Amino acid sequence: MRRRTGLGYDLRLCSAPMGIEIRGKLHAIFDTNQVTERFRKREFVIELADNRYPQLVQFQLSGDRCENLDGFNLGDEVKLDFSLRGREWKSPQGDIRYFNSLDVWTIDHAGANDHSGPPGSEEPPMPDGPPPGFDDVPF
Repeated sequence: MRRRTGLGYDLRLCSAPMGIEIRGKLHAIFDTNQVTERFRKREFVIELADNRYPQLVQFQLSGDRCENLDGFNLGDEVKLDFSLRGREWKSPQGDIRYFNSLDVWTIDHAGANDHSGPPGSEEPPMPDGPPPGFDDVPF
């Protein structure tokens, strides 16, 4: 299901567990950060084309997916499948804060001939003439 936002870019809500698909231009790529012994992440920024004001949105890859960004360069048009995650954190002083992250599952080059739907979802071409047997009256 596609949703047109007021910001001039499309979000595609997927029925797959990934959740959201979006396209944009790769604006910044950061080094992989080893957060804990068992968790690492790599952050990057996508420029979303808005009719007036470009939006710079930070995403992250984690674990084995950190290397998925190695084949990309700044300025590349990309397509992302990601999920929105949120969590609550309570400080030692008792203050509660909320954090969000945009966790990327897949990143691909978005080519000029690339369609945003799944394979086979394109509309078939219109036939040139009536279907066979159209002139046959059933009664």
